[in-house]
This record gives sequence, C-alpha cells and structure tokens, in this order.
Amino acid sequence: MRDAEQVDAALAQTVAELGPVRILVNNAGGVFASPLLETSENGWDALYRSNLRHVLLCTQRVARRLVADELPGSIINLTSIEGVRAAPGYAAYAAAKAGVINYTQTASFELAPHNIRVNAIAPDLTLTEGLMALSPDGPPSGIADGIPLGRAGHVDEIAGAAVFLASSMSGYLTGQTLHVDGGTRAAGGWYRHPQTGTATLGPGPT
Repeated sequence: MRDAEQVDAALAQTVAELGPVRILVNNAGGVFASPLLETSENGWDALYRSNLRHVLLCTQRVARRLVADELPGSIINLTSIEGVRAAPGYAAYAAAKAGVINYTQTASFELAPHNIRVNAIAPDLTLTEGLMALSPDGPPSGIADGIPLGRAGHVDEIAGAAVFLASSMSGYLTGQTLHVDGGTRAAGGWYRHPQTGTATLGPGPT
C-alpha cells in the first residue's frame, strides 16, 4: 500500500476482475514506540509511510478513476483516538493519525462536487488480531478503565461503522470522523474510578 506502482497494479487488476471500485477502506497501519527525543528520521518516515502515505495514495488513485468514470463513491479512512489527543512515546504515530483526520476533511471538500464522500473512523483500544496475538488471554486487567463503556472494542463494531459509511444510509455524511471508542473522546479525560466508581478527572485516589 506504500508503493505507488503496486497500488496502481492492484487497482487495475481489481477493476478488470470485479468492475469499478466504488468503496475504499484505508485500513493499513502500524505502530511502535517512538519517544520524541529518540525518534530517528527513518523512524518518522516509517510511521508516516505506514499510517498516512497509503491513505493519500490509495484515495487519490481510486478517486481519479471514479471522477473519470463519473461514478459516486465512498472512501473510509481508519485513524485513531491518538490523532486527537496527546500520545506520549508515540508522537510520530499520533501526528500521522492526525494527518488522516485533516486529509479526510480536505479530501471530502475537494471530492464533494463529484459525489464522492470521504469519512474517517477513530477507534480506541480494539481487540484486533494483532493485539490478541500479543495478549492471547485478553487485554491486561485495567487497560480499559479509562474507557467510559469499560471495555475494549471489537473489530465487528469498527466494521459496522465502516458498513454504515459505505452505504446509502450515510449518503449526506462527508468529512466526518466517527469516534467508535466507547465514549473516550466525549469523556475528555473523565473516567470512572475502578475502585469507587466515582467520576474522576485526571489521577484518582489509589
């Protein structure tokens, strides 16, 4: 997804075998810890290429074909809660995810005259295959304490939002980022203390 020639080849093969691409979900990504003062230029580039470059590239290529064919479409970008809050130790990753959100807004405006909608989904902690491989017994205890719904999300819940954005049910929705995050974004730092259940902002009593 980071190589223009491979994207072009994959798109050409898809169109030849299945017809025009009307829905695009940009769901590739990757992350590793990268403290601000220690991140190398190669590290920055790797995180940009993994989390933002493919969104720019794939969106452009699919949108060009849709415009040429005079077809409507829906483009859905996966970003993250980290794109709208501080992410200590993950500055490059968070910056790339913030870029996805802004790109979604800008692309939605530029492509609106062509009836191509562009939206984003921003999950919080989600039980992906990669996460489960790292923690086969489930997320560590307490990891979801900061999420108002009190649990990690499931990939089917993220997929459900993508299906909605791909369908005509969201036909008047463009340029938006849906926070499928258990209420984290809305809470703005508030959470229920795991021992007392009291609404708490910032560090709570131990």
